[in-house]
Parts: sequence; structure tokens; C-alpha cells
Amino acid sequence: MDWFFDVNPGSQTQISSGSGVIYTSDGYIVTNNHVVQNADRLEVVYNKRNYNAELIGTDPSTDLAVLKIDAKNLPVIPRGGSKELQVGEWVIAVGNPFNLTSTVTAGIVSAKGREINILQGKFPIESFIQTDAAINPGNSGGALVNRHGELVGINTAILSRTGSYAGYGFAVPIDIVKKIVGDLIEYGEVQKAFFGGEVSDFNASIANRLDISISSDVELRGVLLGYVQSDGTAAKAGLKEGDIILKVNEVEVDSRSQFEEELSYHSPGDKITLTYKRGNETGKAQLTLTNREGTTSILKREIYTSESLGAKFETVPKVERDMLGIGYGVRVFNIGNGLLKRVGITEDFIITDINRNPIKDPQRLVEILEKIRGRVIIEGMNRQGREGYYSFYLR
Repeated sequence: MDWFFDVNPGSQTQISSGSGVIYTSDGYIVTNNHVVQNADRLEVVYNKRNYNAELIGTDPSTDLAVLKIDAKNLPVIPRGGSKELQVGEWVIAVGNPFNLTSTVTAGIVSAKGREINILQGKFPIESFIQTDAAINPGNSGGALVNRHGELVGINTAILSRTGSYAGYGFAVPIDIVKKIVGDLIEYGEVQKAFFGGEVSDFNASIANRLDISISSDVELRGVLLGYVQSDGTAAKAGLKEGDIILKVNEVEVDSRSQFEEELSYHSPGDKITLTYKRGNETGKAQLTLTNREGTTSILKREIYTSESLGAKFETVPKVERDMLGIGYGVRVFNIGNGLLKRVGITEDFIITDINRNPIKDPQRLVEILEKIRGRVIIEGMNRQGREGYYSFYLR
């Protein structure tokens, strides 16, 4: 799986180009996170004019980003609905492949709810629209529209062995885009809702492995609840590991991507009803969704930056700590030139202890590493959840 992002290396500066969609008439623009990630300066070209752009917010979990330019009365693309989009329906991809301005290609919707394991966010939402409309490097962040000219998705990735179009493209559905972009504009961060568990796809082989009894004439439906947070809202509602979730509210879910998509429309504090099957019995559980810290309040991402260490830091949220089985920790990311790069610490490593001192907040971590001398042992966990440590000597 490849991002289709056009990168042109220069002698000292890399200039990259992608596409975007005018979302509001007062200058909010939607594109992909991977188009703007790690950019020092952002510029939007529209109608033969160049605008300096402000980065309003990003969401790696859906690969979306929102920019703002100083402009008024911009033409806004009408928004359709991705739920109503049908497999086999004609769609049009609009973008700027290979720096060819405003290129349009046509194709059909090949599939919906595709999960291709390409997103790198902590809790990725992959329920892509798959299309065979030709898309290439530079199309990232461009519009996927239906035959009525309505926006139904944001083009994001291609399946390719060469880096260029090979028949399959993937777009984030507009119904997900609306929620994510709305949160980024209003709060600067997505207010993601959690139900206190994790699901996986359910089929006959999984049922046999878990010794779940199924008869030959029973249709396999739903998703498997494989993890329940001990003090989460799912546990409080009576759900247990091994339950088969059939519906979110009145919407049937038959894959993890469908389940995550339905959940993505909601915010912390929303109440939902899950229909589930346990053995031969069917039941319903009413839940109040929470944020990543297990509450229903509005959260704002707090990032701590240290130039001397050459990285950014944030406290690992409660929902992730529970999944990893740790009581505390600080994540390291955007590692640049500095101490952490020199000692080999990897992106997204979670630091839990320094010389046996618990690390519960970024400020404490920075204070210790900026002052400590002698032998240093950093303990923690990598992005795959494996425990590890770094040992080095500071003079």
C-alpha cells in the first residue's frame, strides 16, 4: 500500500505537492495528513494565486488534515453521503497528479468498508471507499465525487507495486470526513469516542479457534468482542470478551471496519445501543461513550516540545495504557536532531521509567534528561507493544 504523494527532492529543500478540497467559503481546506506532515511551510495554490496556509489540525487515525487560508467567498463543493453510495456507482476523482492541475478521471465504486492496514494513528479508522478511477502521485487529498458533483470522499492511497496507479484507489468516506473535520475546526483535535473494548472480524475459523459453537445453517454475522477494558463502559454495560456484536444502534455491522466507522460518527458522551449474541442468547447493552481518558469531557491534545532533546512528547491516554497494561508513560514522536536521535530511540516509543524513576508527564521526562549525568537506562515500550530499554552514558 502506498501513499500517492508527489515528492521532488532539491539540493537542500524538499518540496512536495498534493491536492485539497475547499470545505468552507471562508478558507477552510481539507487534505491528507501525510501531505502536510512534518512540513515547515504550507502554501495553497488556487485560481492562479498563492496563499500561505495555517495548519488547523491533523488526524493521523484517518489521514485527514485541515488548513486555513485568508480568503473569502470561495466556491464550496457540495457534500453528498457516503452511506448512500452504492458499489458499481460511477465516481469521479479530481486532483493534481504529477503537478497536472485539475485533472479529472472517472471510474466506479469497487467496494466499501475496505481495511488496508496503512494508517499509523493510535486508533486508526479504516473503512475506505475503493475505486478504480485512475489516481496517481499528487492526487492525495483530492476530491472523490459522485455523478451529481457531490463530495463523497477524500482520495488517500493506492494499491501499487510501482508507486503509480495500478487499478485500485482508496478514499476516506465523506460521512467520516464531516465528523473529523468538524472537530478539528471547532476544537483543534478529534473528539474520538471509545466504548471500552476492541473488536475483530468474525468468521468460521475464528469461531473454531475460540471453541464457539456454530451450526452449518447459521449465517455468520457480526464482529467479535476480543478485549474489554476492566473499568470501561462496555464492562459496566455487562459486555464480555467473546460476545458477538451484531448492531450499533440499528445498523448491522459485519466487519471491524464497519463497526469502527459507525463509532466514528459519535462523540464522547453520546449514548449508543449494542445488540450482541452470547451463546444462543441475544441481548442489548446501552453504553455512554467516553473519551481517551475515560470521561465525557472535551479534550485538547497537550504536546510538550524540547529543542535540546529534539522531540515532542505527550502523556499516553488512559485507554491506551489499559490496553498496553501500563500504569503511566510518555510517548516520544517527531524525533529530530537531538539527544534522543543520537541514542537511537525510535518514533512513538513510550518511556515509562528513567533510572527506575516513574515518568508520568512530559515535563518530568524533559527535566530529568536535561540534567542527568552518568549511566542512563530508559525503559518503555515500542509502538508494537514490546517492552525494551536503552542504555547509554552522558557526560
